Amino acid sequence: MNIIIQTVHFDADEKLLDFVEKKIQKLTTFHDRITKVDVFLKLDNLVHAIKDKVVEINIHIPKHNCFVKTTSKSFEESFEQAFEAVANQLKKKKEKQAA
Repeated sequence: MNIIIQTVHFDADEKLLDFVEKKIQKLTTFHDRITKVDVFLKLDNLVHAIKDKVVEINIHIPKHNCFVKTTSKSFEESFEQAFEAVANQLKKKKEKQAA
């Protein structure tokens, strides 16, 4: 599985990148044919003082993609929400294949 983490409008610290990578590795428990995972960490609303943290996860599986985008006040919270949503998508996809 190829994992690509990209940051937009900021430089992420190692702690955040390690957190994201460790969680993404766990996705293989939900689906074993994941070929590539793109994670985008973005700062939104740069014009205003309040910067929302946006996380996008795009998972590539043969003949299928899963995509989730979430926003909150912290990257960890946004990532947790996106991870749960994408994990649910993968579980449903696997259930359909098994049926």
